[in-house]
Amino acid sequence: MTKCSTPSIAFSSCKSRKVQADFSGGEITSDAGVLLLQKADRKIKLTQRIAKQMKDPRNRKKCKHSLRDLLRQRVYAISLGYEDVNDHDALRKDTALQTAVERDTDLGSSPTLCRFENRATDEDFWAISSTLVEVFIESHKRPPKELVIDFDATDDPVHGDQVGGFFHGYYDCHCFLPLYVFCGKQLLAAYLRPAWGDPARGAWAILKLLTDRFGQVWPDVRIIFRADSGFCRHRMFNWCDKNGVDYIVGIAKNSRLKEQAAPLMEAAASTHPGTGEKVRLFGDIEYAAHSWKYTRRVIVKAEHSRRGSNPRFVVTNLEGAAQALYDDLYCARGEVENRIKEQQLQLFSDRTSCMNWLPNQFRVLLSAVAYTLMETIRRLGLKGTRLSNACCHTLRLKLLKIGAVVIRNTRRVRLLLSSAYPHRSLFTTVVARL
Repeated sequence: MTKCSTPSIAFSSCKSRKVQADFSGGEITSDAGVLLLQKADRKIKLTQRIAKQMKDPRNRKKCKHSLRDLLRQRVYAISLGYEDVNDHDALRKDTALQTAVERDTDLGSSPTLCRFENRATDEDFWAISSTLVEVFIESHKRPPKELVIDFDATDDPVHGDQVGGFFHGYYDCHCFLPLYVFCGKQLLAAYLRPAWGDPARGAWAILKLLTDRFGQVWPDVRIIFRADSGFCRHRMFNWCDKNGVDYIVGIAKNSRLKEQAAPLMEAAASTHPGTGEKVRLFGDIEYAAHSWKYTRRVIVKAEHSRRGSNPRFVVTNLEGAAQALYDDLYCARGEVENRIKEQQLQLFSDRTSCMNWLPNQFRVLLSAVAYTLMETIRRLGLKGTRLSNACCHTLRLKLLKIGAVVIRNTRRVRLLLSSAYPHRSLFTTVVARL
């Protein structure tokens, strides 16, 4: 029988050697690290629990792909760097991804995944959101003494005339205004909102739900609500005061605050010329806006440099030295910006290009699930290693985007990784820990 061979492609020679290429290498994947995602997923049973709570209106006898498989396919692909549903036209045939999803046939097509996203309901959103919180709770072997919960909003530019899109003056674009809630590096909530509303919209409800749930499992835990001035709302402060929740929140500058802080600002301004260095002085004032029922403590940072005065104000019900609270606790809030960048720039939560509102919210939550898997790898598999603080993009490049020859038969699936893979020992360590 004639044995056919693929034609070779010639390239320029190297050290007198001919350089040729052909397409006879068999099944090869560039995403062998997807099995790490599967290990992390099995460890915390994330997609399994979410899929069990989601409603499936389809006739299951006529369906080839279960909700669990579609959820895993989409989430694993986002983690691997495939942001679009269209990517699955080719990706669905990747043997490594099929193995991670626990299938040995083609995965869902892009139309199937599109229908999956457009069927999403509010109940599905609750299933995902509540599971993220339960995973966070289970990640603590012992009851924590203190939880600092960060709230922050960001812009998500719209891709056309979409439902909920609105021009936002601060960001100078038409956008959505999603709300993210983190505790350390772990994601607690991701809530897509239209840009026309209050920046703090929904924050109070989410804070109450989280506080109630954490109070059930950890009755003695201390909860600190931390946010920027966009969340400075007296009703939230009143609720926190009544329910034993601490807060440290930025407050926008105004004439009354500047007037009360004037002595400290003048002291900083008079000290600067003598040193030539930036001067930072800290103090406290008692302040109440007209809508507040009573005065609250406001920390003043009076800063003066060659660029002039730059005061900052933070309202809190915490006790302690003003500078320590500002520098050590409030300024640490900036770390949440890095987590949001991971969500939007590296896990594509801003890929909200659907015309309708619910599919876009679903995509934000799919990105949140992908982030939770990546954070599980970082938190459990990479603790104490050089990548323990690496961002999701770095984890993807070093641990997930691995080339391998795939051999699948009736007995086993083998992934033959490169002998020159530079992170071999680290990869082995992560697998063992998960």
